[in-house]
Amino acid sequence: MNQKLAAQIKKAKLEHQKGSAFERYHPTFGGTYIRDAVFGANDGIITTFAVIAGVAGANLPLSTVLILGFANLLADGLAMGLGNYLGSKSEVEYINQERRMEDWEVKHIPGLERKEIKAIYYRKGFRGQDLSRAVQTITSNKKAWVETMMVEELGLPAEKSKHPAKNGLATFAAFALAGLFPLLPYVFGFPRAFNTSIMVTGLALFSVGSLRAIITKKNWLKSGLEMLAVGAIAATAAFVTGYLINRTLI
Repeated sequence: MNQKLAAQIKKAKLEHQKGSAFERYHPTFGGTYIRDAVFGANDGIITTFAVIAGVAGANLPLSTVLILGFANLLADGLAMGLGNYLGSKSEVEYINQERRMEDWEVKHIPGLERKEIKAIYYRKGFRGQDLSRAVQTITSNKKAWVETMMVEELGLPAEKSKHPAKNGLATFAAFALAGLFPLLPYVFGFPRAFNTSIMVTGLALFSVGSLRAIITKKNWLKSGLEMLAVGAIAATAAFVTGYLINRTLI
């Protein structure tokens, strides 16, 4: 075992002994909203710069960049936020419906539900007295019984965000804030604004990708470069499209 791994194990054990391991190693807020924020920020940067790249490729005036850029921030940001809200709301409603059904089954047909618990733990390798104790322990607690059925039988998460509006708001806010960066060189009238926007956009994409590693625990450099590559592909496609349309139609 190398020294780095040994230090990580020692730290993890210490945090568990102090009772702070859940907060430190399994951040609930970040785990709940980081996907919404990263998805929104990434899409905001890429789509806004794609608009700028398309306009630049078509050699259209500054006013067109600002009009289309801010229209994209508002329209696409709202569409993404509302879409995430409705999707999260529907998922929560479905999970709650299934939980109510499992609760009813545990109450009214406990014998069949107990057999299902037994089958679940049998597949996990429990046998004999161990299997009997596992079934008895789970079925003696109605809440644990229902949650076990939700996860093991239906494959649904035991816990899900109860605030779909916050998921939607996180997506919209991240989209609008991050998507503003590619427009800043045009807003402040920088010379050679498109070149400056390329640099600002690249830095923003790399930063968002790197920050994602705080929650995912993956390599920050790799995460940043992955997001930068995705943005570069989208921007290149938009620029080439604008250029070709300009050459063909104008």
